[in-house]
This record gives sequence, structure tokens and C-alpha cells, in this order.
Amino acid sequence: MKSYWMQILDGKAVLELRDIERPNPGPGKLLVRVRAAGLNRGEFILSHGLHKAGTAKAIGTEAAGEVIACGEGVLEFKPGDRVMGRCPGAFAEYVLLDQAEAMAMPECLSWEQAASIPLTFIVVFDMLVLQGHLQSGQWLLIPGVSSGVGVASLLFAKALGAKVIGTSGSEEKLDRLKALGLDLGLRTRNPDFHDAVMQATEGKGVNLVVNAVGGSVFAECIRCMAFQGQLATVGYVDGILNAQIDIEALHAKRLTLFGVSNKLRTPEQRASSVPAFKAQILPLINSGRISPLVDTILPFDQLAQAKNIMDTNQHLGKIVLSGSSENI
Repeated sequence: MKSYWMQILDGKAVLELRDIERPNPGPGKLLVRVRAAGLNRGEFILSHGLHKAGTAKAIGTEAAGEVIACGEGVLEFKPGDRVMGRCPGAFAEYVLLDQAEAMAMPECLSWEQAASIPLTFIVVFDMLVLQGHLQSGQWLLIPGVSSGVGVASLLFAKALGAKVIGTSGSEEKLDRLKALGLDLGLRTRNPDFHDAVMQATEGKGVNLVVNAVGGSVFAECIRCMAFQGQLATVGYVDGILNAQIDIEALHAKRLTLFGVSNKLRTPEQRASSVPAFKAQILPLINSGRISPLVDTILPFDQLAQAKNIMDTNQHLGKIVLSGSSENI
């Protein structure tokens, strides 16, 4: 079967399409024929440390497809079921999916929509619900709101009844997101949004910040936070890994800063939020209250082109590779 691999050479990510043996499902595993797989910027960012220089690994982290075979102990799923989930090596014709990560694919979704959900939506669920405790009527700030995580955070927040401020360098993207419920769009790529945020929140600040941009906006995000506000760091696309912390604000306003990453978590820890996600979020997807925004769909053999679209910020929402029936 065909599978995409990535290695770091001379400080650059190099993609390679390999022919490898189709895996067999061991205990607790599902063999899935991949129909679509979502791109996530984090796995391509070298500073995230997910790849070691000089080594190669299969890439892709979320997929949707049909169950082909089940390993011993799999009781919830059977061959022919349509599933989605987080899984290593998702940019392939077949992939192994752990039953703890597997979710029945909502009937209302296309393969491509389903493939855009597992990693991004569970990360956002972690930030906004499990750790952020975002409530109806509260304010959420999303620097870089047009990213996959940014758009998913907007969709979640509106379903929860929260109000959302987002920044982007593109007025066109902000206008499109206003149709999805964005309450205030600020056209900027710089850390200069404090005054507008405070005006919108009547001087109180925001209750939660989702920072996927990185260190360049960290201090400004702190300035924008309300009393007992929270800040989630989920990435650093700007490559800036250090920032100043206003200790006085942290102390006086009783702020909470937390990270959202699966890098050091065990498989059991990663899967621990899946049951709650199924119970609380899948019904909202099935009812249409949350609908994933897929910007670009490209064929399986165009991963390099898809990555270029992501690297140059041409998209709004998710980019997905679609596996054709001819290929798989």
C-alpha cells in the first residue's frame, strides 16, 4: 500500500511516498481503508519536536474510512462500519485505528468533513470544555482565527453560546467567519489588539484565549484577559518559543495558563477524552449545530500541494486529502 513519510534533512521537512506492506490489526485495533485524511499544521512544524532529525516516520494524524478487519477484542465495530479517529500514519491507503480512538462517523458528514474532525475537534474540546470551562455569554479570543484550530474553536464557542473575537490578516476571511458567528473580527497580524478587545468587552477582558500563533502575541493575550481568565497555548506557528510574562497581572487577576499537547501523553491519556467527546459533541454535530468547515480537498497524491496551501495560509478552516476509489 502507499504511505506518506516525512524526514528532516538540513532543517527542512522532506515528504516521500513509499510502498509498504498493509498492516494487520492486532488486539484492540481496526484496519481502516482511508477515504480521507486531514492536515494539521503542528506535525509539519519542526520546532514542535514531533520528528527527530535524520529519521523518517509515517505521517498524518486523523482519518475517516471503512473498517476492513478487526483485531481480537474489538466489540463495538465490525467490517463495513464507517469510522473516524486519530491515528498515526493517516496519509496512507490503509491505517490501524485503536478502538479507544474510533468513533462512528455521523451520517450527515462527507468523508472529507469526517476526516477534519478527530484531532482538531478533540483538541478544541480539551481547550474550551475540559480545561477552559467556557460558558454561555463569556468571551473567547482567538488570534489567527482562520486556522483549522481557530475555526473549530469559533464553531464550538458559538454552539456553547459564547462570544468570539478573532484576528486575521485577511479581511475576506474575517467576513466569511462573521457569517459563522464571529462577533468581532480584527484585521491584524500584530500584537496590537488589546484596545479593541477591551472596548468590545466593556473593559473586562476575555475569559479564555486560544493561542495557536505563539510567542509573538503571548504578552498581548495576557493583557486582554479578564479576572480569572484562562489562556490555552496550542501551538506556535510564528516559531517564537519565548515570551515575557506579566507576573503582576498573573497574580492580581488570578490567571490560569495551560498547554494543550499530546506529545508526552500516553495512548491511554490521549484517548481519555474520547468518551466525553462522543457524549457531548457528536450529538451537536449530528444535529448540525457544529459543522466542520473544509476549505480545500485534494487527491491523495497531492500532499505536497496541500502542505504548500497550508504553509502559505491560503486556506480558511481545514485542508483534507481525499483517497479515490481507484487508489484504494
